[in-house]
Amino acid sequence: MRSHEIDYKIYGEDIQIVEVELDPNETVIAEAGAMLFMEDGIQFETKFGDGSQTGQGFLGKVFQAGSRLMTGESLFMTHFTNRSHTKRKVGFAAPYPGTIRPVDLAHIYQNTLIVQKDAFLCAALGTSINIHFNRRFGSGLFGGEGFILQKIQGDGMLFIHSGGVVIERTLNNETLRVDTGCVVAFEPQINFDIQAAGNLKSMIFGGEGMFLATLSGTGKVWLQSLPISKLIQRLSTSGPNSRKEGGSILGGIGNLFED
Repeated sequence: MRSHEIDYKIYGEDIQIVEVELDPNETVIAEAGAMLFMEDGIQFETKFGDGSQTGQGFLGKVFQAGSRLMTGESLFMTHFTNRSHTKRKVGFAAPYPGTIRPVDLAHIYQNTLIVQKDAFLCAALGTSINIHFNRRFGSGLFGGEGFILQKIQGDGMLFIHSGGVVIERTLNNETLRVDTGCVVAFEPQINFDIQAAGNLKSMIFGGEGMFLATLSGTGKVWLQSLPISKLIQRLSTSGPNSRKEGGSILGGIGNLFED
């Protein structure tokens, strides 16, 4: 099934939204709760799985929905369809501060992209979202992505979201070592593994964690500067910033009177 051809615009800098323009009877699929607004004439319907395959039967849809549940996503995908006779728009918001990156799957190797489990935001109808098991044992135990990733296939537009700034790198038979939580997506021919971060001293006192993700081969990879796990850690009461009071001199004095 060929994906629907959709037009779009991305607005914002630190917190972005994507506005999708649909022709009559065109459909875009999105994660439950991602919709920001929709114009009159847009109708939405919640379905099992991603709806990319017709005629797969009830059991096939249940299996696909169950595989999405294993990645931490909803059992359902929401379909937004333009039922009017003119173009209509629907907007989707990023779930946390960061960047929305459009990816044309028609220009990706084997029309397939491997993404971290919470990176998918929305895509043209005809895009398939399935579970992807990482075959490397080390990456499952120590990687920020774990064994379970998402495999997204199709020939239309895909929109992925990530924390902070996103950069795209093209590897040419090269190896790139990355913080384990900063890998957003990569083409399927790229090898993804986990390696120790140097010697024991570097692992304990280096501040980069005990392990690093290793991306090697030839193809494209996408990296994020601020994964949501790191943001939560920084903002938590037990995190490294828990004692900081916005630079106020009184903040440090106030700590003297804490119980």
